[in-house]
Amino acid sequence: MALELDKMTRLPGDEAFRRESIKGTQWEATYAGALSFMRRKYTRDLTGADIAVTGIPFDQAVSHRPGTRFGPEGIRKASAENAWGPFWPWMFDPFNTLAVIDYGDCFFDWGRKENFPDALERHATEIINSGAEMVALGGDHYITYPLLKAHFKKHGPLALVDFDAHRDVEVDDGGRIDHGTMFGYAVREGLIDPRKSVQMGIRTTFTGETTMGFRIVYADEVHDSSSDQLAAIIRKQVGKSKAYLTFDIDCLDPSVAPGTGTPIPGGMSYHQVASVIRKLTDVNFVAMDVVEVSPPYDHAEITAGAGASLVMEYLCLKAWQRGARATPMPE
Repeated sequence: MALELDKMTRLPGDEAFRRESIKGTQWEATYAGALSFMRRKYTRDLTGADIAVTGIPFDQAVSHRPGTRFGPEGIRKASAENAWGPFWPWMFDPFNTLAVIDYGDCFFDWGRKENFPDALERHATEIINSGAEMVALGGDHYITYPLLKAHFKKHGPLALVDFDAHRDVEVDDGGRIDHGTMFGYAVREGLIDPRKSVQMGIRTTFTGETTMGFRIVYADEVHDSSSDQLAAIIRKQVGKSKAYLTFDIDCLDPSVAPGTGTPIPGGMSYHQVASVIRKLTDVNFVAMDVVEVSPPYDHAEITAGAGASLVMEYLCLKAWQRGARATPMPE
């Protein structure tokens, strides 16, 4: 009986708080416990962390339908469904190689929207200066602009790899906090090098937009190409430059990801996107974000689940770059 009681005290649960190591995976029931991203430890201690996942619950730059402030919460909740070990088709657990924490959210005064960009830049800088890399859960796509500013301070101009339905370079009069204009700012301010950058899955256009030097892969080219061809476009464009990966969930077709504020028919499937990402193991990514997940418009958490899985694809890619390899299945 004493042995049984001792075993009971070790039952898994609330690993977001109870885990001792920031590596490895401990199974727990998907329907219970504290909902950090993939049950990683919630902590503001960056000691030993390779990657810090952090939420940016901001949707005050959206053009029409709000709701992405609930994105980080939704992605964390959906991630619990797959927080139990090796990730297919990589066939390894990236958390055995990478020390990943959930850093919690960026906090800001919602009544002072004008102060948000600086608040996020400071939040990101704290993580970057520790030596950890960053994965951000949005939030609307405007968040990528302050994040690029923070990363620019360490890395200089970055190549941008943007999976998106929109180019977000609309013409404006300057200074807008707008999820449709910020990449124009990023180019003009030298945060990204458009000659090394790719925008993939684009299927909208706005008056006054120019290429700005980006390699634009429109949706028709995407659907006429293999994942090998699409990955080759990215690798050729980026070269050996340091790169920032941003994934707007509306790159996916609304049939795959309805939970977003600006759904555009004709998008990519999850399989298409993931197949491309898995072939980018020689690209030097320094950070990633997933944005525009809007749970109020989602169904059965399929959009939030796609967002969580895209982060896992990225973490597996980073773990592969550090030597993780598939574990052979037993006969």
